[in-house]
Parts: sequence; C-alpha cells; structure tokens
Amino acid sequence: MKILILGGAGMVGQKVANYLIENGLDDREISELILYDVVDAKVSQSSFPVKVLSGNIADPEQSKVLANLEADVIFHLAAIVSGEAEKDFDKGWDINSKGGWNLLEALREKHVSSGEKYIPRLVFASSIAVFGGPFPNKIDDDFLCAPKTSYGAQKAMVELLVSDYSRKGYIDGLSVRLPTICVRPGKPNLAASSFFSGIIREPLNGVEAILPVSDDVRHWHASPRSAAKFFAHAATLDTSLLDGRRSLNLPGVSCTVAEQIEALGKVAGEDAVKLIKRVPDQDIISIVDNWPRNFDPARAIELGFTAESNFEEIIKVYLEDDFEG
Repeated sequence: MKILILGGAGMVGQKVANYLIENGLDDREISELILYDVVDAKVSQSSFPVKVLSGNIADPEQSKVLANLEADVIFHLAAIVSGEAEKDFDKGWDINSKGGWNLLEALREKHVSSGEKYIPRLVFASSIAVFGGPFPNKIDDDFLCAPKTSYGAQKAMVELLVSDYSRKGYIDGLSVRLPTICVRPGKPNLAASSFFSGIIREPLNGVEAILPVSDDVRHWHASPRSAAKFFAHAATLDTSLLDGRRSLNLPGVSCTVAEQIEALGKVAGEDAVKLIKRVPDQDIISIVDNWPRNFDPARAIELGFTAESNFEEIIKVYLEDDFEG
C-alpha cells in the first residue's frame, strides 16, 4: 500500500507520518510513504521507504504529478491556517479550495485513464469552522454548515467536492472535521486559534503567553495524538457505513478558556498560570465568536473515533509526546 500525505511537513502531517511509521495501518503492509509540502518534510527512521516531495498544491500541474503517483491512500492536510486565510483572501482560496479541486480533477483524470480501476481512499482534513452561529448548546450531526469565515467556506467547499467525486466513483473519500488541535508543539502559527495552545505551551516552558480573548470563550479541542489516530482510522473505515454522508464531526473536549487555565494550574501549578497575560485582540475575538463551542459527535463515536475526555488529559499528552523543557 502506497500512502501520500499532502501537508506532510506540517505538525499534523508529521504526527500522522510518525504514527504510521510506528504503528502501521491495521494489518495492511505499507510499501511506501510519500510526504509532500511546500518545504521538505522531516523523515523519521522507518522500516519502509519514505519519499519527500515539494511543491505548491495551488499549481494545477502539481496535482497531476501527485495523481500520477497512484497512492492507495491520500491524506489531504495541505492548507493555510484560519487567520492567514482571513487576511489574504486570494491565497486562502487558491490553496484551500482551488488546490483541493485541482487535486480531485487530477484524480478523476487518473481514474478515467486507468480504465476506472484507480479509486484512492482520500481523507480530507476539514474543520469545525464549516459551522457558523447561532449555535445550539451542542452541535449534532444534523446541524447545517453555514461558515462565517473564508477558511470555513473554503473547507466546506472541498467537503462538497469530496462527497460528489466519491458519489461518482472517482475516489472513495471522506472529510473529517477536526477540533482545534491542542496543545500544538513548537512556535505559534498564524491560526486565529493559536492562542489556545499558546496559553498552555508557553507557561509550561516558562514563557509568558498572550490571551487575546475572554476567559468565558468555549471551544472544542483534541490532542495531536488523537488527530493522528483520527486519520489512521479514517483511512481504513468502511465508507459504506457513512450512507452517503461523507463528512464527520469528530470527538473532542469542550471547555472554556478558564477551564483550560484551571487544568494548567492542576498539572503545572499557579506559577505557570501567572505567566498568562490578557491582551484583548478584536480581530481574533471577531473570528472566534463565529466558531462552534460544543458537539455531540454521535456518528463518529459509533464509527470508532475516539479522543480525550477532559483538558487535563490533553495537557498530559503534550507533556508525554512533545514537551522538551
């Protein structure tokens, strides 16, 4: 089995790659793992070949190159993050939506040229940003998509494309709506949600963290470890069980910023909590106000997806997997 990870140099892409290297994919033999991104991805030691490719998914010719690899499983994680997509309208649509459409068109052409024998499993990394308010107390599996950010609209568009190209038999795809992945290792990125990780990661490392929103902001989280497991599980899922509804709300933890900070205090003490500095940022506040806060992901849970049960667990995953202090 040949596996292709688009966005393989990113944090989640690296987590998925390392998970596959360490655990495989059920009982399926991996013949090759290909990591594709705009920069060269890091490669861990592996018992099977790992290839690194670079390019820009917004280039239609690159999609043809990727389709010609004839990967059995494609994890489509390539994207620019929410804050950047909101600030740079053209870049967001070029990469997050047109890039996905170019890829699907290239896969359709490969499907036709193969005599309809090539039908890859494609797992698209969507987002809870496809939803917009007003929100119920919990978003269930029947709540409508009505994004109020460009990033959310871009993700929703590709979800529809994945569904339709699957319906036509060109691919066997599904879209997984990721919670905000927290605690992210490394440095802050341009995602509007970056502070959710920052107010935990920075204090754990003895560094001041900026909190741009109020303590009562509630959000939906899962760890990087859970994210890797989400994708691995989606790669082998029997998609006939989806009954044509190929987008899934994934499980996670709903908590307020105050509850995040409380969990930080329990794990690391009040000295860590004191490193959080409140500096309101209206741009971030306006984006976060349009994000969902809580879910009832019954379909995904029934299909075997799992995540943490509380935010303390999420912090402990960071300490076990990524903390270097």
